[in-house]
Amino acid sequence: MSFFGARRHPGVTPLPVEGRLPGFDSASGWLNSDRLTADDLRGRVVLADFWTYTCINWLRTLAWVRAWHERYRDQGLVVVGVHTPEFWFEHDAENVRWATQEMRVAYPVALDPDYRVWSDFGNRYWPAVYLADAEGRIRYHHFGEGDYEEGERAIQMLLREAGVEGVSDDLVSVAPEGFEVQADWANLQSPETYLGSEQSRGFVTEGGAGSLRLNQWALHGEWTTEPGVVVSGAPGATIAFRFHARDVNLVLRAREGGASVPFQVRLDGEPPGAAGGFDVDDAGRGTLTKPRLYQLIRVQSPIVDRTMEIEFGAAGVEAYVFTFG
Repeated sequence: MSFFGARRHPGVTPLPVEGRLPGFDSASGWLNSDRLTADDLRGRVVLADFWTYTCINWLRTLAWVRAWHERYRDQGLVVVGVHTPEFWFEHDAENVRWATQEMRVAYPVALDPDYRVWSDFGNRYWPAVYLADAEGRIRYHHFGEGDYEEGERAIQMLLREAGVEGVSDDLVSVAPEGFEVQADWANLQSPETYLGSEQSRGFVTEGGAGSLRLNQWALHGEWTTEPGVVVSGAPGATIAFRFHARDVNLVLRAREGGASVPFQVRLDGEPPGAAGGFDVDDAGRGTLTKPRLYQLIRVQSPIVDRTMEIEFGAAGVEAYVFTFG
């Protein structure tokens, strides 16, 4: 159960007190920092950002959180990224360390593989931001994407309350790239879709890729369906998805540790060309290496119903969830 009440608009009305900052003592370890204790955070404005590194919703907030860290860290803001994993491979601290470096997350990261910090906060979302004042009281929260101006105004207000001089009224300017580019919400008609047996929807067992209706998907070739994942059983196994979005992303992992698996992406049966995502070339070729989110398609225009297929060159590929943007 969350202990947070109604949110007010920073800069217009005072921010309410929503509870005490639980702190991060339950974290199993830290990246980019020694363990941060209550004494370390006393007198500082603290922003706790809950994330997991394959989450597209969090990735689309990262440019702002990174920019806030860079602008306000010398004025008393401490950003703490709390990495609470969704998929089992995200429990691996080395995978998180790699993702932290790859995604240019330079602020302290509290590792939370057992959901203990998550539980201390009563959190239920990725991403989630909690902002505490210099007295350790939570004064603002936001779940999901968006409201970046509101969040930054709250940071500015709490820094001024703490007696920090010279806090600018200007807002950070960001230029998101890659996964951090904001979704094309006006044209997004395909939902996040899990592929394992526990949460899957839209799965059809008959017909080819050309017979799929919007937001249906199908497996062809040898596959095993497990509770949270589908696993290719032989080279040539494919997944087809009928989507309506600018971006198509897919969380993938090779079951054999350290393996590199080539894959081929087709859009409406043809190489994607300029509509290929940044993890494929114009011919649709890509390689699965790290367990992570892969961007397969980024359509330029127009955004209409299309069918994407991905074919894997080896057995043992795990596919977890499609996300769209």
